[in-house]
Amino acid sequence: MTEAAKAPVDMTGFERTEYDINGVRTVVLTVGSGPELVFLHGTGTFTGFDVAYDWAKSHRVIIPYHPGFGDSGDGEHLALMDDYVLHYMDLFDALGLDTFDLAGFSLGAWIAAEFAIRQPARVRRLVLVGPAGLVDDEAPSPDLFQIAPPELPSYLAHDPAAALKYFPPAPDPDFDARLGREVGSLAKLLNGNPQGNPKLAAWVHRLTMPTLLVWGAEDRLRPAAQSKAWLERLPAGRLELVPDTGHLVFEETPAAGRIVTDFLAA
Repeated sequence: MTEAAKAPVDMTGFERTEYDINGVRTVVLTVGSGPELVFLHGTGTFTGFDVAYDWAKSHRVIIPYHPGFGDSGDGEHLALMDDYVLHYMDLFDALGLDTFDLAGFSLGAWIAAEFAIRQPARVRRLVLVGPAGLVDDEAPSPDLFQIAPPELPSYLAHDPAAALKYFPPAPDPDFDARLGREVGSLAKLLNGNPQGNPKLAAWVHRLTMPTLLVWGAEDRLRPAAQSKAWLERLPAGRLELVPDTGHLVFEETPAAGRIVTDFLAA
């Protein structure tokens, strides 16, 4: 697997710091000041993190790139979800984070949930945005690897134009290399099961902290109907559906970012 290609988005205003976490070069972006809010990104980092600018008005937003994604290096010894969770335990120790708010989107929400299951005392409040990971036979997700590239924007957003603006208008080898690397890292992490972790449902009850589910009502990648399976297992969970919005919740409906800060302030 190749190292990170050049970032295709403008990250003006973010402080960029590199850490060596058990031999893996891990890049962390930070912006703002206040209580710590860690945000774990989804599979594609090509959209950037514009929602963090709003969150930074009230929080110190910390965005690490997962190993094998974005600007972080590859971790050949990181093969399964448990490895990624242990990586984040080490990273959060290195950052001096004791108790903090934790949010994640899609793949990042899955990682956030798996981390919080194992170390619930560290997470004050949890936000899961269009989370992957939970296998739901009643509302299965499509296999991302079976979606034809021209169809992908309609899976990412209710209005495909909201997703298309993040793709280059002409062939771009750097963009393709970066996204290809990230999709390859996801494939390794899924370990042959495109739906997620079959064991996750048995442990969601350990997420005893206040937990907010944010979901695009028209999400085609992680159908909003999956929220029922999460809510049935979350001891302190609630759902906010964002109307006329697909998987890229904050990119298609930027105002949805306020849902997160309102929840954290409650």
